[in-house]
Amino acid sequence: MSGHHLILGTLTDLVTGETLEDTLDERYRQRIARLLLEAKGFRRPDIEPRRTLLLQAGERRAVIRVDLLVRLDSRTCMVIRFGPGSLVSRERPTLAVSRLIEAYQVPLAVVTNGEDAEILDGESGRVTGRGLAAIPSRAQLAAAVEKFRWTPIPPDRARLEARIAFCYEVDDACPCDDTICRL
Repeated sequence: MSGHHLILGTLTDLVTGETLEDTLDERYRQRIARLLLEAKGFRRPDIEPRRTLLLQAGERRAVIRVDLLVRLDSRTCMVIRFGPGSLVSRERPTLAVSRLIEAYQVPLAVVTNGEDAEILDGESGRVTGRGLAAIPSRAQLAAAVEKFRWTPIPPDRARLEARIAFCYEVDDACPCDDTICRL
């Protein structure tokens, strides 16, 4: 046991081949990666797992881990965040992350608990799809981002989004959560 997370041994990451702790949460993350690779047509180089993101709220700083980023033509087009339980409570911090992870607004943000998903338009925040089946395929994502504006995030907006993400992801986090490093 690590905190309240049951460690069941180790597993091999489907995307990178790295050895990871086998937890129930990590099994869901791997299930989502398998969906992207086997059912949605993405390739391993399209997917970046566990990207770190520095958040700052005033003088407070922390680093969080973003579960999956999906890239096409070297641009991040989709952010996928996993968390057990309710999806609606994860919408706003996921949108904040989609506005911070790159210098531009990422087109799609996905929140999932591994059993269900909500697909969010990155600009408006509107839910555009529900369910794991609604996660776009590689071809669907490529078609969708052709029309995207790739809007840069102004610094004032980035500071506000960082505070939102910090509140949800750091202040509200379990002390034993291994996806956060408080600085």
